[in-house]
Amino acid sequence: MPIHKHKHQHDSKEQLHVHKGEKAKNLTPWILFTIFVFGPCEPLIPLLIYPAAKSSTIGMVLVTGVFGVVTIATMLSIVILLSLGANLLPLGRLERYTHALAGATICLCGITIRFLGL
Repeated sequence: MPIHKHKHQHDSKEQLHVHKGEKAKNLTPWILFTIFVFGPCEPLIPLLIYPAAKSSTIGMVLVTGVFGVVTIATMLSIVILLSLGANLLPLGRLERYTHALAGATICLCGITIRFLGL
């Protein structure tokens, strides 16, 4: 750790700074990663559709179509894989209530979104 001389406390929020030899952490790659992984529509508009629409209508329709097909194929693949995996679980007596459990889960998600603003 480099030795430096100036009067301040390092735990104070007003005095947070990077010292020589220390490198500030860059969160930009992680932020971009989470945007692309959790919300593929957000980068789609400025990065793909706007330039395609600016160039030609056919390009915009093509980009939108490919994105739609890939999104639906991805969703179907995940649902099929999870369904096959769920069939391997020994549910026994709970199998009778799977529809009610699914409905309760959807209801709970709706309530959470409505009242917590998620």
